[in-house]
Amino acid sequence: MSVGLLALLDDVVALTKVAAASLDDVAALTAKAGTKAAGVVIDDAAVTPRYVVGFKPDRELPIVWRIARGSLFNKLVILLPIALLLQAFAPWAITPLLFVGGLYLAYEGAEKIYEMVVPHEAHAHEASSTATAVDPVTLENERVAGAIRTDFILSAEIMAITLSSLEATTFWMQAVIMALVAVCITAAVYGAVALIVKADDAGLALARRGTGLLAAMGRGLVRGMPGFLKALAVVGTAAMVWVGGGIIVHSLATFGFAAPEHLVHDAAVAVGNAVPAAAGAMQWIVTAVGSGIVGLVFGFALIPIVGKVVAPLWSAVRNRRAS
Repeated sequence: MSVGLLALLDDVVALTKVAAASLDDVAALTAKAGTKAAGVVIDDAAVTPRYVVGFKPDRELPIVWRIARGSLFNKLVILLPIALLLQAFAPWAITPLLFVGGLYLAYEGAEKIYEMVVPHEAHAHEASSTATAVDPVTLENERVAGAIRTDFILSAEIMAITLSSLEATTFWMQAVIMALVAVCITAAVYGAVALIVKADDAGLALARRGTGLLAAMGRGLVRGMPGFLKALAVVGTAAMVWVGGGIIVHSLATFGFAAPEHLVHDAAVAVGNAVPAAAGAMQWIVTAVGSGIVGLVFGFALIPIVGKVVAPLWSAVRNRRAS
């Protein structure tokens, strides 16, 4: 009896060690995958606040929460199972789908830049492409839907990067790690976004209730946040262009047209070698600029196509569904 109990305890100890090792592996791989996706995470955090600009303060956090829920739904319910199924049964389809997503991001970013440069024509184009919001509720719903659509592409890139770093793991470990990365990244991104959009309210409270240095900090936040949010909106637009361009460049290389990727890579390496003290930073900047140029070329090329071909077809489909 005692021998059997000791054997059972040995088995329990062995299973506990295996479980602990598996948890360590999951934690390490989750951290590694999350680090690889950090670039897209930064872009996601920069893009989102622009969807909240212009709303009343009491609607800012609810809007961020709605977008965060949509982002989590994108990652866990749609993208995670699709990514695992595609890798198992149709890995050839992943790159074309990402390429379409890159085109969408490039188009969105280029359209925003077009609106800045030629506002009247851009408003006419936007009016022909989308319905005009007639009340705050409709406007909020459209902004949230647009944010979730953009998040879908960025989330797809995050999940693809995560999956690419887990090739040597089992199916179930891939699923667990991708789910953990999805939850952690969503919490980090939208937690940061919530802090950003409510920073002016925190500054106002400090200015009213604080004294001395705290009050001065509060006044500084109140004065500085509008400009910071505008700058962040510009960064978000740039992020869509360079992330979209980066996806396009990588996809083209996978399709066999590697010249843009080689050109961007060679330029980044040359600039990095010219400034060895900041080689990593310079290579990242040149890669982002090169990807951004590609994104702008494709994005601007898509504007008339969307306005004259895609938008009318989409409107016809919506009208047919409505009738």
